[in-house]
Amino acid sequence: MESRRLIIQGLVQGVAYRYHMCHEAHRLGVCGWVRNRRDGSVEALVSGDAEAVAALIAWARHGPPSAEVTHVAVELAEASHDEFTEIPSV
Repeated sequence: MESRRLIIQGLVQGVAYRYHMCHEAHRLGVCGWVRNRRDGSVEALVSGDAEAVAALIAWARHGPPSAEVTHVAVELAEASHDEFTEIPSV
């Protein structure tokens, strides 16, 4: 199991980024969560098979068609075993 924390910047709030990320995570079998941050970015914790996590990170770099991702920061994280969900903004 591999786990990463992502901070996604750009036009990523108000464009259904979290909804689409949940859909993609479920499709890939990735666990974790995604939420909006007060600074306008989106944060996610993703855990799963190394290939699936890498695929979700690759997806995060462009997001849904209405998003304009400018940067994705990726760091090691503690594993999440929960089904991937949207959580309230911080």
